[in-house]
Amino acid sequence: MDKNTQAVTEMQEGNIEEAAKLLNEAIEENPEDPVAFTNFGNLLAAVNEEDRAVVFYEKAIELEETSGTAYYGLGNIFYNKEDFKQAIDAYQEAIHQGLMQADVYYMLGMSFFQGGDFLRAIPHLSRAVEMNDEDVDAHFHFGLALAQAEEIDEAMKQFQKTIELEPEHADCYFNMGVGYAYQDDAETALSMFNKALEIQPDHALSANGKNQMEKAINGELEE
Repeated sequence: MDKNTQAVTEMQEGNIEEAAKLLNEAIEENPEDPVAFTNFGNLLAAVNEEDRAVVFYEKAIELEETSGTAYYGLGNIFYNKEDFKQAIDAYQEAIHQGLMQADVYYMLGMSFFQGGDFLRAIPHLSRAVEMNDEDVDAHFHFGLALAQAEEIDEAMKQFQKTIELEPEHADCYFNMGVGYAYQDDAETALSMFNKALEIQPDHALSANGKNQMEKAINGELEE
């Protein structure tokens, strides 16, 4: 097992100091190895040394411009800093360099989503759930993006899938309630808000939704 592989194993087991030691040795032995620099960037990012991580990712890219994993690491740094434009550029470059994985499409979609560009988020989140149908967050945010684009029926399908995967997802029940309310189905909307409150009693948005639906059912809402 080479030192890069050993270091990744140590990181996965939480042995950060040992991983750092192995990666330092790997870089000293082969200072032209982009994988070691990328792995060191990942290690630094994992311990919130993000500015230092950027230096290692950029060095990896300098050594090998086609390093998709280094671009992905950079994208995650920018995303965490809420610099969604640069995150988008980095994730798109990672995909361009062949890193076509569900997590990359998800993060690209989320960068558009967080930037308020829901229409551009949709195809990337769609691709993420196609590639990993068990990703709860991808299904949920795909549903949210569809709802923002007023594709309510399609959004509800994604929310249903989210609930299948995570039955105690209070936020998802709330959004299903909003969807049913939008479709003028107050009774079902109320049941969704009640379910969200059953899971999370302090879910304020669901409490408000419940109040509104009870008024609608009792004919108390003002026109």
